[in-house]
This record gives sequence, structure tokens and C-alpha cells, in this order.
Amino acid sequence: MDESISGFRVRGTWGDVVEHGERITSALREVDADEPYRDAYEEWDDWRPKTHERLTTDVNEKTAEQASVGEGEGEKAGEDVDDDLQTAGERLSESYEKLEDDDAEGAVEKWGESIGHVARAADTAGRRALRKVENTVYKRVMTQMAPYYFDNDLVSANVKRVRGEDDTFAFEVQVNDDDLRDEVRAVLHEYDDDVERWHVDTEKETDAAAAAEGVEAPRTGGESRPSTN
Repeated sequence: MDESISGFRVRGTWGDVVEHGERITSALREVDADEPYRDAYEEWDDWRPKTHERLTTDVNEKTAEQASVGEGEGEKAGEDVDDDLQTAGERLSESYEKLEDDDAEGAVEKWGESIGHVARAADTAGRRALRKVENTVYKRVMTQMAPYYFDNDLVSANVKRVRGEDDTFAFEVQVNDDDLRDEVRAVLHEYDDDVERWHVDTEKETDAAAAAEGVEAPRTGGESRPSTN
């Protein structure tokens, strides 16, 4: 492992990439980063490359999903565009009814609700359109020119195939919290000093699993753990 201003970096085989991700994850767990950053830690643990995955399919898919525009208020509420537009129409009709009853305050309130649903419908439609475009662009274009990125409050990372070397990858991970970064650095150095062999975690009961691009993955299951012998 090499260190740079931006993070912890490794260059090597797909197995080296997987091991680097596991070491980072183990170190984060040892310094209790999974407590204050529980959701961010789980996002990272899900995204980091696994031994049974392929870079241009599995990691590509997870990267596009992680980078995607989040859900708006309408989607979080389970409302479709048509639902919001229908509700907007109903509130508009109620607004006119309030006017006929000389209830100006009620009419304004219903009018505001109508506008709110229209805006939410537009937001939902816009987010969905943007996701569709960005997902297509990301998968088909951006990853042909740039690394696969991950970024949240806890970790920023990127992994890429080294140009001109089919079986060589570069994987760099940055711990975003300064204090945690120093603690993780210390743990990683302990691993380098004390751990002679790292038992890479493999997916259980995976038939014909292939790591990266066509490289056979180990077939035995188990938990990743350091070993001194």
C-alpha cells in the first residue's frame, strides 16, 4: 500500500484491489467509524469491490446507482407524477369552491396546495429524467474515460484498470474525517507490520465466479481476516 496526499492507494491485481478494500473496511471497523457513520459505512461496505465481481459490470452498476440523483419529496412519499397532478387538480377545484363561498383565505390555502403538488410532480419527473440520462451517460461514456468513483461523508474512493495493462488495477481510498484518517492509517500500518497473509473474503456457493474481467475467483467461503502465519 502507498500513501498519497489524497489517500491510501494500491496498484496490482484484482485480488490486491479486493484486499485493499477489505483492509480499509476492517480498519474503519476497528476505529469504530461504523458507529457515527453507520449509513455511510454500510454504503461503502456494499460498494467496495468484491472478489466475485467484475469491474465493468458489478462495480459499474453500483457506482452509477450510488452517484444517482436522490429521491425527491414526492418519491419519498410514494406519490407518482400522475397522483400529484390529480391531487393538484382537486385542490384547484376546491380553491374555486372556496371563492364561490367567499372564503378567500381558504381559497388561497387550496391554491397553494395545488401549486405545491404541481411543483412536486415536476420535481419527480425531472429527477427521473435526469437519472435516466445520467445513468446511461455514466455507464456508456464516463466510465470509458474515468475511474469508477464512490463518495460519501465517510469515504471517497476510485478504482480503475491501468491503461495498457489488462490485469492491473489502481485503487485509491480517502477517509474524509481527518481524525479517523489518522486512526485508520495507524491500523493499516499495524496490518502491514504484523499480518503476513490476508484471507480474502469470498462469496459462498458462487458457481464459476469471475473476479474483475475473467479471472477465476477462489471458491472457498469464509470471512476476511488477517493472519500472522
